[in-house]
Amino acid sequence: MAGTRKNNPAGSTNSYRGDVLRVLGALKVATADQIQRISAPHLTFRHADKETPSKQKQARTASHTGALSDMRKHGLSENGGSTETGDTLRNLTTKGLEAASYELRRPATEMGSTARGAGSSGASHPMAVNETVIAMLRPKPNLAKLADDPPHVQAAAQAVVDGPDGIGTIASYWTEVPLPATGTWNAPGKGGAQADLVLTAPQDGVPLLFIEVDNCHETAEELAAKLEKYARFFRRTAKDTDGKERPMWRTRWTAPADRYGEAPYPPVLLVFNHIGERNPNRTVPRLQELTRHLWQGERQRGGHHLYDRKIPIIAVGLKNLREHGPSGAVFARFGRAHPQPLLEAIGNPRFEAAQAREAEEAKTRAAAYQADLRRAAQEQAAKQAAEREARRPVCTGCGMKFTDARWEAVEPKSWGAPKDSHPQLCDGCKSTATAAAASPAAGTQERQEPPHTEVDPHAFQWRTERPRCSQCGAAFTDERWKEADRITGWGVKDPHPTLCGTCNERHEADGYDAWGLTPPEPEPDQQPAVPEQKATGWLSRLRR
Repeated sequence: MAGTRKNNPAGSTNSYRGDVLRVLGALKVATADQIQRISAPHLTFRHADKETPSKQKQARTASHTGALSDMRKHGLSENGGSTETGDTLRNLTTKGLEAASYELRRPATEMGSTARGAGSSGASHPMAVNETVIAMLRPKPNLAKLADDPPHVQAAAQAVVDGPDGIGTIASYWTEVPLPATGTWNAPGKGGAQADLVLTAPQDGVPLLFIEVDNCHETAEELAAKLEKYARFFRRTAKDTDGKERPMWRTRWTAPADRYGEAPYPPVLLVFNHIGERNPNRTVPRLQELTRHLWQGERQRGGHHLYDRKIPIIAVGLKNLREHGPSGAVFARFGRAHPQPLLEAIGNPRFEAAQAREAEEAKTRAAAYQADLRRAAQEQAAKQAAEREARRPVCTGCGMKFTDARWEAVEPKSWGAPKDSHPQLCDGCKSTATAAAASPAAGTQERQEPPHTEVDPHAFQWRTERPRCSQCGAAFTDERWKEADRITGWGVKDPHPTLCGTCNERHEADGYDAWGLTPPEPEPDQQPAVPEQKATGWLSRLRR
């Protein structure tokens, strides 16, 4: 602790010294009050019980004042005069700028000058620039650091926390940035401009914004000349690392790619701090007329404008900016009728709305086209299904239509593939037919076809179904079926082919009785041999 006190006699901590480096590295020159309001806003709500505002300021800036004292001892900072209100101006030395480059994570070559002599005339313009940064940042107090403070202090801090947000952090701001129309970044030539502030906060919707602060000492013609220098810089191109020519500003800062039909230049915000003799209410209309060729867009059929190679120029008063912040509708863009919030003023909401409408219409057209395709495909599929259904086979047994699986099974596959045994029957009827064919009783109910090797060439099959007796209705036996169908010599058939064997015998017997005839007796299997007669005469003797 003694070593720390010896190195930093004012008792500053690393945290407060880091605050000083970040603020002065970005702003170049500032007061302890401004450093405290930007880096430690919670201290603003403390020491409210002090007798006078002066003592309150002294109490809340004591920590950063001690850090500045210790840094001056180490050669990192120095006093640079005082403001018109008597506040001491602070700035960094060359060594301090090098240390600040590490805090801000910027190249040392982009840190700018040390701002020595800025306080020789009261530094009214740098102070207005710093107040613009504070109004854009709207620093939020850390409520955790006010947990032990009285309720009214916490309530005041909570009101600020609940208020509109600002844009970026202190590291998002650059001051006194050269915009060379000729020369290089490090050695700009004549004819270029120097931006008071450059804001890069893509995380908050502001990828790139140039800010000019005017204390109302400049005329409209002088401001127009400065904007002409901006236009010269924006039109300048340079070869990028890939060997292609690009706008020079794009080689240093990142911005969104140009949209279709529109490639505007980065916006420029004019902040009027009304402490001079010029009235901004008269300066702004005159400035609009002088710079119309720089900002006026081309009206499109949808009611929006395209600002291809035009500079969006916006004007705002520092008082309104402090009160409402970037989200307030206090930013007047040249060429528009009503003030808007900053994000709308620097953008092109009507063009974005038109693009959104076109995208929605294109999406609707694409959806309708896809619906038409689906409907046509459904109609084609329904037509094909109807045609296929019309071709579906019908079972000859039960009259039911084939299932898809049965239809596929009976369809011919290839020349060598086995064919279905019952291609005209459905699965159920095929199973019944197969079971009937395999049953042992089938031989007595159905006619057995004789083997092909024993076919009688004189036989003729008159019927293919087993006949039934026309008198008693009994089914023919196999023997009677064959006998009734047999044709004997010269075409003589069975006299009663429609009667079974029993009825046929009865019919023959009844016929003989009716005529008084006696049925012939059956012929014996062998007739008795005729006795041999003895031969007489000389011939018989010759035979012997």
